[in-house]
Amino acid sequence: MNTEQPLWGSSPDEEDYYQFADENTPKNTWKVLIVDDEKSVHKATRAALADFTFDGKKLSFLSAYSKAEAKELIGKHPDTAAILLDVVMQGEKAGLEIISHIRKELNNRFVRIILRTGQPQEAPETIVVREYDINDYREKTELTAAKLFTIMTSSLRAYRDIMLIESNKRALERILASASMLLEAQSMRKLAERVLHELTAMLRVNIGKDRSAISGFIATKDIGGDFFVLAATTEYQGIVGQSIMQLFSACTLELFKQGHMPEREYSKFFYSKHGHESFIYLRGADDIDEWEAKLIDILMMNVLVAVDNLYLNKEIEETQKEIIFTLGEFSEARSQETSNHVKRVAEYSKLLALKFGLPEEEAEIIRLAAPMHDVGKLGITDTILNKPGRLTADEFEIIKSHGTLGYEILKNSSRKIMQAGAIIALQHHEKYNGDGYPQGLKGEEIHIYGRITAIADVFDALGSDRVYKKAWPLEQILAFFEKEKGAHFDPALVDIFFAHLPAFLAIRDQLQDNFSLSA
Repeated sequence: MNTEQPLWGSSPDEEDYYQFADENTPKNTWKVLIVDDEKSVHKATRAALADFTFDGKKLSFLSAYSKAEAKELIGKHPDTAAILLDVVMQGEKAGLEIISHIRKELNNRFVRIILRTGQPQEAPETIVVREYDINDYREKTELTAAKLFTIMTSSLRAYRDIMLIESNKRALERILASASMLLEAQSMRKLAERVLHELTAMLRVNIGKDRSAISGFIATKDIGGDFFVLAATTEYQGIVGQSIMQLFSACTLELFKQGHMPEREYSKFFYSKHGHESFIYLRGADDIDEWEAKLIDILMMNVLVAVDNLYLNKEIEETQKEIIFTLGEFSEARSQETSNHVKRVAEYSKLLALKFGLPEEEAEIIRLAAPMHDVGKLGITDTILNKPGRLTADEFEIIKSHGTLGYEILKNSSRKIMQAGAIIALQHHEKYNGDGYPQGLKGEEIHIYGRITAIADVFDALGSDRVYKKAWPLEQILAFFEKEKGAHFDPALVDIFFAHLPAFLAIRDQLQDNFSLSA
C-alpha cells in the first residue's frame, strides 16, 4: 500500500462488509473502535493497521456504522484504547453526540478519541476542539497510512501512560483503604484472609495483565519455628492450618529467601519489628514489576502492624505513624528527595501549628499527616517524575496533578490523620495570593493545614541539596520568605515563623540528611 495516498476509495464489495461487532476480541491487544457509516473506511483502516504493533501488542478492531451501534460497543468494551470517529453519519452530526455520550454519560476520560471527517465545513476544527473533549482532529483526505500509524502510536502511548497512572491510583487506594480493616482483625486467621483478598485484588487491578488464575497462601511462623498456612485461595484450602514443609523443602525455602523463584511464581518473607515472620506465596502472579513489588511491601507493612497489634496492642499507634512516614518517604525517594525531608516537614508543621495557637492534639495530627503531602507522586511515572531535562507543558500538568491524586487517594478514609493528609496533599501548592494550584484558592480559602505545610515544605526544600540545585544559604531563604509574605505565604504564619526561627533551625540541625548528593 502506498503510505502517502489517502486511505479511502470507492465502496467495497459486499464480501468486504465488516460485521457490527467483534464479539471475541483477542486478549492482550489494543482495542480500537472504528465508527463510520462508509464501509470502505473500515476496510481501509483495518488494512492500513493490519501489521501495527505497540509495546508488543497488536490491534483488535471493533466496527460501528451508526450512532446507536457506537454507543452499544463502547458500553460493552470500556477498555477500548482508541476511537477513530467520523463526524457526519447518516446525514447528522452523530460523531459529536457520541463524544458527549462517552465523556459525560459514561464518564470515560481514558479512551483516546481521534475525530475524522470528510466534511470539515460541517464541524469546523476550532469549534470542535474547543467544545468537545477529543484528542485529535483530522480530515480524511490528509490521513495517509503513514499519518494513521503516527496518530495511532501517539494515542496508544498516551492511553498506556494514563492507564498506568489510573492503575497505580486504584492500587494505592486499595492499600490505604485496607489499612483500618487490617487493624480491626480479631484473629490471625481473619487477618491473613483479609490480606490475601486485598493482595490478589490489588494485583488483578493492573491493566493489561491476565491474572485471573492467581492463587496462593499466607503462612506465619509458630513458636516452634515452623511455618503453617493461615489463609489460602481455593486451590490451597486443603493445607490451611498445616506446615508449608508439605509443599517445599528447606532448600527450596532458602532459595525463596534469596529471591530465586520459578517463572510466574512470587514469594517473599516479611519480618515485623517484634520478630513475627510471615511468608507469602503466589502462583499465576504473572510478571510482577518493581512498582507492584513495592505496593506489596507497603501492604505488608500494614499487615505486620496488625500482626503485632494482636500481640502488642500498646504499640499500634506508634507503628501506624511509622507506616505514614514510610509512605511519605517513599514518595519523596521516587522523586529523589533527601532522606529526612518528610520528617523535618512534619516537625516544622507541628511547631508552626502550636505557635499559631492550635491545640496539641490537632498539631500532632498535622505532624502525622504532613509526610503525606506528596503521596500523589506515587501515581506519577518515573520517566516524568525524574526527567533530567525540561518538562513539556503536558508533563508539567501531570506533575501538578500529584496534589489532586494524593487527595483522591486519602479522601475516603474516616481517620483524622488521613483526612488531614488529604487536605494537605491537595492544598500545599496553593498560594496566598491565589496564583497556586490545583484550585487557585486565595487567602483563608486555603485550609490552615495547607498554609502551614506550604511554609514547612518550601523552607526545607530551599535549605536542602537536590540533584538539580544546591541548598540556599539561610539569609537567601529568609529574604525569599520576606518577599513572598502575603503572596505565596500567609503573612501571619510568616511572622510566627520569623519570631520562632531558632526553634525551626534546631529541628533542621537535629534531622540533618545522612548522605551527600554531591558525593
